[in-house]
Amino acid sequence: MHDYIKERTIKIGKHLVETKKTVRVIAKEFGVSKSTVHKDLTERLPEINPELAIEVKNILDHHKAIRHLRGGEATKMKYKLNSQSEKAPIEPVG
Repeated sequence: MHDYIKERTIKIGKHLVETKKTVRVIAKEFGVSKSTVHKDLTERLPEINPELAIEVKNILDHHKAIRHLRGGEATKMKYKLNSQSEKAPIEPVG
């Protein structure tokens, strides 16, 4: 494994533990794909730093356990915003 991959994996793992952000958000922040972040955290990190990998696994398991709630909340907000925009009065042009 290349050194830059090891460094990135450890940085991403520490960042996840400190911030508890989602894989999607961390991927954007680090400029890599969600798949890369997930592979770094679940496959590479246990080989590099097993102690950190355990903490990361607990956070990822928690995110997986609550994902249905996050998705439901996002859908709720989507429909709430759509219904508000439909109720706005339409002003004639010109």
